[in-house]
Amino acid sequence: MARRLNRRRFILYGSATFGTSILLKACNSSPSGTTTSPTTSVSPEAAGSGNTIKVGILHSLSGTMAISEKSVVDAEQLAIEEINKAGGVLGKQIEAIVEDGASDWPTFAEKSKKLIEQDKVVTVFGCWTSASRKAVLPVYEQENHMLWYPVQYEGQECSKNIFYTGAAPNQQIEPSVDWLLKNKGKDFFLVGSDYVFPRTANTIIKAQLAAKGGKTVGEDYLPLGNTEVTPIITKIKAALPNGGVIYNTLNGDSNVAFFKQLQGAGLGPDKYPSMSVSVAEEEVRAIGPEYLKGHYAAWNYFQTVDTPENTKFVEAFKAKYGEDRVTNDPMEAAYIQVYLWKQAVEKAKTADDLDKVRVAALGQTFKAPEGTVTLENNHHLAKVVRIGEVRDDGLFDIVYSSDKAVAPIPWNQYVAETKGFACDWSDPSKGGKFKPA
Repeated sequence: MARRLNRRRFILYGSATFGTSILLKACNSSPSGTTTSPTTSVSPEAAGSGNTIKVGILHSLSGTMAISEKSVVDAEQLAIEEINKAGGVLGKQIEAIVEDGASDWPTFAEKSKKLIEQDKVVTVFGCWTSASRKAVLPVYEQENHMLWYPVQYEGQECSKNIFYTGAAPNQQIEPSVDWLLKNKGKDFFLVGSDYVFPRTANTIIKAQLAAKGGKTVGEDYLPLGNTEVTPIITKIKAALPNGGVIYNTLNGDSNVAFFKQLQGAGLGPDKYPSMSVSVAEEEVRAIGPEYLKGHYAAWNYFQTVDTPENTKFVEAFKAKYGEDRVTNDPMEAAYIQVYLWKQAVEKAKTADDLDKVRVAALGQTFKAPEGTVTLENNHHLAKVVRIGEVRDDGLFDIVYSSDKAVAPIPWNQYVAETKGFACDWSDPSKGGKFKPA
């Protein structure tokens, strides 16, 4: 990393396969939880001029998060290639400028400013960790620009300038806790990376367990990228001498060391089942399925989802990147967000007027590989909830699916400070955070 954040700065921030570089142009933003008016407009000479529309792709292609984020870039580029082959957007081809956030949150902010101010992109598809999203959020709000964010997250945010295509907590964390309480036990040890997503997720989990008769027996964190997991495993054994649930919100390379040493310590899924919310097919492939078989993950999409759209998606991805590659939830969310943006631009009949594009995005539906998704007025997607169990080949057997798409709730209803709040960007008087009458 060009720069490393110390722990305090880290928490303060909020808590390759790709070909040649392409061109990006970002969009307008406003403060999360507010109804602030736009401060900047995209000029006519921006990305929508000429024969191309410029968009940005901003993910970590180096550093600890590259294990997860490189494949998200691949999925976004696949969607752009498909759209261009089908005629583009408003009769123009999409150009993407790819930038490396380098697993360094200030770098994400700097690259966002470059994409918006120098490259003049009309939107950015980017970020993975909530720390990176929190770091770039002021940029998009000050510039009144647009970010599409493809990863499940901790909620407690609802910005006019971000569209969240991953899961809100009530579409991943909360249903997975309910499933574990019903099927695996009531004693939970919480382990995560030391930044905003794991800490906020665990705040939600602890409140949920307290409300539903579960028990938090331990909680510990590692700096992102740290692989010194032995002390945590020792604490798990002490807190759960007879077995229990491990709820895992580690991100990046830490998961490799964690699951290898978990197995080495004899803490197998028969007595110590783990539920992960940042480990999917790509991470299982990197860690080794032999270390993860029998453990669980909660997502909205798995490669094994049985839909015609998923068959097409998986075949197209493998045809472009290789038969040995796998797909996963963040990749699918990244892929479909490009299509949702395209649909919004076509409905608005402009890529440059970001206020019109934002309005046009609301209510968009798309037959995604995971099933039909709908972009709600709170800038989040209604999505099916799924839980999968790792099998020998590194893919997941789906052991639970919600009956229908679950509506997203950004402001958590277990946490006292946000209980009762909602978000509605279709009504300026409500905006990012309000209490329904």
